[in-house]
Amino acid sequence: MINTFIGNLGHLMTIVAFVSSLVTAFAYYKYFSANEIEKASWQKFSRISFYVHAVASVLVAFSLFEIIYNHRFEYFYAYSHSSKALPVHYMISSFWEGQEGAFILWIFWNVVLGLFLIHTNKKWEAPVMIVFSLVQAFLVSMILGVVIGDLKLGSSPFILLRDATQAPIFEMNPDFIPEDGTGLNPLLQNIWMVIHPPTLFLGYASTLVPFAFLIGGLVTKRYSEWIRPALPWAIFSAMVLGMGIIMGAYWAYVTLNFGGYWNWDPVENAVYVPWLILVASIHTMITFKKSATALKTSIVLVILSFILVLYATFLVRSGVLGDASVHSFTDLGLSGQLLIYLLFFLFISVFLTIRAWKHIPTSEKEASVYSREFWVFIGATTLGLMGFQVILPTSIPAWNALVESFGGISNMAPPADQVEFYTKFQLWFGVAIALLTAVGQFFWWQKMDKKALKDALLTPYIISVVIAALVIVLAKVYDWKYMVIVVAGTFTVVANAVILFKILKKSTFKLAGGSLAHIGLGMILIGIMFSSGYSDTISINMSGLTYSNSWEDELNKEHVLLWINKPTQMKDYTVIYRGRQKKVVGIPEYVPAKILESTGNVNEAIALEDYKDFIKKGDKVNLVLEENDYFKIDYYQNEVLKFSLSPMSQFNQNMGGLISSPDSKIYFDRDLYTYVAAMNDYEDPEWKDDQFHEVSPGEQFHIADYVTYFDGAEVLNQIEGYALQEGDVAVKAKLRVLDYDVEKKLEPTFIIRNNQVGKLPVVDNELGIKVTLDNILPEQNKFVFKVNQYQKDYVVMKAIVKPYINVLWIGSIIMLIGFTVAIFRRFDEFKKMRDKGME
Repeated sequence: MINTFIGNLGHLMTIVAFVSSLVTAFAYYKYFSANEIEKASWQKFSRISFYVHAVASVLVAFSLFEIIYNHRFEYFYAYSHSSKALPVHYMISSFWEGQEGAFILWIFWNVVLGLFLIHTNKKWEAPVMIVFSLVQAFLVSMILGVVIGDLKLGSSPFILLRDATQAPIFEMNPDFIPEDGTGLNPLLQNIWMVIHPPTLFLGYASTLVPFAFLIGGLVTKRYSEWIRPALPWAIFSAMVLGMGIIMGAYWAYVTLNFGGYWNWDPVENAVYVPWLILVASIHTMITFKKSATALKTSIVLVILSFILVLYATFLVRSGVLGDASVHSFTDLGLSGQLLIYLLFFLFISVFLTIRAWKHIPTSEKEASVYSREFWVFIGATTLGLMGFQVILPTSIPAWNALVESFGGISNMAPPADQVEFYTKFQLWFGVAIALLTAVGQFFWWQKMDKKALKDALLTPYIISVVIAALVIVLAKVYDWKYMVIVVAGTFTVVANAVILFKILKKSTFKLAGGSLAHIGLGMILIGIMFSSGYSDTISINMSGLTYSNSWEDELNKEHVLLWINKPTQMKDYTVIYRGRQKKVVGIPEYVPAKILESTGNVNEAIALEDYKDFIKKGDKVNLVLEENDYFKIDYYQNEVLKFSLSPMSQFNQNMGGLISSPDSKIYFDRDLYTYVAAMNDYEDPEWKDDQFHEVSPGEQFHIADYVTYFDGAEVLNQIEGYALQEGDVAVKAKLRVLDYDVEKKLEPTFIIRNNQVGKLPVVDNELGIKVTLDNILPEQNKFVFKVNQYQKDYVVMKAIVKPYINVLWIGSIIMLIGFTVAIFRRFDEFKKMRDKGME
C-alpha cells in the first residue's frame, strides 16, 4: 500500500521552511530597524521564526531519509537512487545522490551555522541573519516542487513514482509499487561518498558566513569592523572546503580507475576556484588587521568567493556541463531558478559595494617591496590568476549555452586534453605560490630591508638546496621542470619550518597556523610532482595480444592478461590471479565466490562448503552488494607471497559496462595501485563441442589443458539434494584436476533407475569446464566422461607504482591542521572583543 503520509509531511515541512525563512528575514529586518523599546520583542520573534525554520528543515531531511531507509519505492526519489541491496551507510549516500537531496543537505548545514551564529553574536545578529534567511529561502525554493501554470518552482523529492513517470503499469494499477529500486551509482558505493559530500556542502554553506558579515558591514556602514568576526569563519570555510576537495581527490584515487586523484573535470574545477579565491581573501583580511590596508581587496574577494560558489552550483546542477563532465547533474528545470539566485546576490553585493566604495577606508601608504603588504598582494594576485585560468575554460559550455539562448551559434570547445591543458599553467602558478609563501613568511613576522632579507633567507636557502639536491639525485629527477618543483617545494617546507621553530621558541603554538599550512602546501606540491610525474606502469603486455580492438594501442600495451592460477611475471613481481571473492557481512576478510550460491533473495547466499571458522556448509550468509566481485591478486617475490590485492569490479548495464575500483598496497614511499580493466563473463557461457574420454580408475588423462587423475568411483547411498529410491544405483566418480599449483576435485554422478540413466554434471566456472559421467563400461572397467569447455576465468589488469604519494596526503593533513590552529586563534580574538561589547 502506498504511504502518502511521509511524503505529504515532507512536502508540508518544505512549505513551512520556505515561508518561515521569508518571515525570519522580515522579522530580522524589523529587529534591525526597530527602536530600543521594540528590539527585544522583534529579536525574540525573529529567533522563534528561525527555530521553526530549523525544525521544518530537519523534518524535511528526516522525511526523505525515512522514505529511503524503509524502501518506499512508490516515491520517485527512493526508486531512482536506492535499492534493497544497499547497506545503511550507502543509503545515506543515496540521500544526496540526487539534486534535491543535495539541496536539503545544504539547507541543513545553513541551519546549523545559523543557530551557531545566533548564539555567538551580539551586534551582528540581525544583519547577518537577514542574509542567511534570504539564502535559505532561495535554497528551499529549489525543492518546493510547486507548479503554477507554466512556472515550475523547484523539484520536490517527495513526488510519487506514478506522478513522475508515464509507465503503462500505473494506468492499470495506480497503486503499483516496484519490488526494488534502480540502486545507487556504483561509483558512489564507497565510504568516502558518505563523508565527502557533507564536508563539501558544509564548506559551501560556510562561505555564506563571511559574506553575510560583509553585507552586514556594508549596510550598517561598519566598513571595516566586519573583518574580525568574519575572519575565523573565512578560515573555517577554507579549511572545510579544502578538506572536501582532498576527500574528493582521495575518493577518486580509491574508487575511480583513471590512475590518479585529480582529472581537472569541470565539477572539480568548480570547487577548486572558489577555494583559491577564499584563501586569497583570508590573506588580505589578515593584512588589513595588521596594517589597515587591502580592505577593498578583501571585500571584492569575499564577495567573489561566495558568488563563485553559487556559480559552481549553477554549472554543476543546471545541466550545462552534461557533455563536459563525468559527474555533473542533469537539468531538472532549475537552471532559471539557479541563475536568478546567482544574479540576485551578485546584484545586491555589487550595489552595496559601489554605494559604499568611496566611504571605505584606504591606506595612502605606498607598499614597499620589503613590506608584508606587497608580498601578500602578489600572493593574492597569483591565487586570483590561478582561479581565472581555470574558470574561463571551464565556463565554455555555459558561454555556448548563453549564446545559443539568444539565437546565436557558438562552437567553442573545452580543452581536449584537460589534464595537460590545466597542468601546464597550474604547475607554474603552484611554484610561484610556494616561493611566495616561503619568502612572505619572513616579511610577515619581522621588518625587512635588503640586508635583513638576505640574512634571513640564507640559512633556509642553503638547507633547502642541499635537501632538494639529495632528493633529485636519489629519486633520479632528471626533468628540469620537476627539478624546479622539488626546489620550490623544499624551500617552502624549510623556510616555514624555520619560522615555525622561531614561533614555538618565542611564542605559543596558536600562532603557528600559517607556517603549518604553508609547510603542508610545499609537501602537497612535491607529492603531486612525484605521484603524477613519476608514475610507473609495471603491467606491461609482453604477450603481443590485443585485448580489445576498441582500446588505444597504449591501453593494450599497459595492461596484463592474468589467467586464473597461472603465474605471470610483472617487473619485480610474479603475480597470480586466484579467483573472485565476495564481501560477507560479519566476516573481516573476503570469501571465495565459488563457495557461495545465491538464494534468489537480495544479498543472500548459501555456503556450498565450510570456510575457515567463519562459515559452515549450508549456512545462509548476507552479502555486501552481491553485484560486486573482488578479484584476488597474489604478488610474489622470489617465490614468497608478499601481499594480496583485491580490486573490485561489477558489470553495470546502466553505466555502460564494467565499473572498476582499484586496490592498493600502501608503502611509506609508494603505492602499488591495481585495478581490473576487463574480466571474463561466465554468466551465459558458450560451450564448445562435446569431448569424450574413456578412462580406467587410476589412470591419468587430460581435460582441456589440465592434467587429470581418475582416482576411482564410489557407490552412493544418498545424494545431497536428490532423493534416491529403492533399487536406484548411484555412482560418483572422483577426479583430481591440476591447474598449476591448485588441485581441484570434481565428482560427477551417474544414476540408474528402472533402466533409465540420470547424469549430474559438475561445472567449474574458474577452469571453464563441465564434466559429465556419461557412461560406465563394466566389462572394460572404463568410465566415459563427457567434457564441455568454455573460456577459462581471467582478468585484464593494470598496475601502477605511485611514488611518494603519501607525501601529498600527509601534506594535506598538515595544511588542514594549520587551518584549524588559525581558526581557534582568530575566533578567540573575536570572542574577547565580543565579550568587551565591541562586537
